[in-house]
Amino acid sequence: MISMNLRLELLRDQKMHHHPHQLPPYEAMGLYEQPKPRFIFKMPRVVPNQKSKYESDELFRRLSRESEVRYTGYRGRAIDERRMRFVTDCRKGYAELSFVPTGTNLQLYFNANHNPYAQEQECDFDKERGKVHLRSNFIMNGVCVRFRGWLDLERLDGVACLDFDEGRALQEDAQLAEQIESYNQRMADSKRMYTPPQEAMLRGPGPGPGPGPVPGAPMGW
Repeated sequence: MISMNLRLELLRDQKMHHHPHQLPPYEAMGLYEQPKPRFIFKMPRVVPNQKSKYESDELFRRLSRESEVRYTGYRGRAIDERRMRFVTDCRKGYAELSFVPTGTNLQLYFNANHNPYAQEQECDFDKERGKVHLRSNFIMNGVCVRFRGWLDLERLDGVACLDFDEGRALQEDAQLAEQIESYNQRMADSKRMYTPPQEAMLRGPGPGPGPGPVPGAPMGW
């Protein structure tokens, strides 16, 4: 009786100290699966047909027409401080503006340095007295656009529109096509590398030259 109880105790201790993740060799081999490669596909910056979207989208159609814009920075401050901060922001190369008819808020970034060789400055205080003319290129809703307009330095409002940036759009389209081609090539390479052996055997060696003459067989005339 004592021997039987001792045996039961030993069996119970073995079960308590057994780790479920430690599988026998034959079970571990059956659960092993060859790791598959991970591909990270970055979200495209632009849509496939930018110009078509720019011309057909209702928001772009409204923003393509000249309309009222306002400076939206530091709304809770006094008007004198807002004027000073607007000029300071423009000289640093950015401005917070809003298209009034659509309520579209933009944070523009541009080159505030004066370039004597450029036909049009991105931030120009000298073109008209009491105004600043701004230009900024960016991507909005997958479309390359260019902000073009001016603001009065006293009222902090003005007129602007969004033009389609065809040159930048061509560059982004080329990068998008290259990105898609690279992704498709990696997917094709992955399928060839990780095809299961059984599936490859079922497919056969593929098309090729037919079998040659069997050694020892009579030649046909």
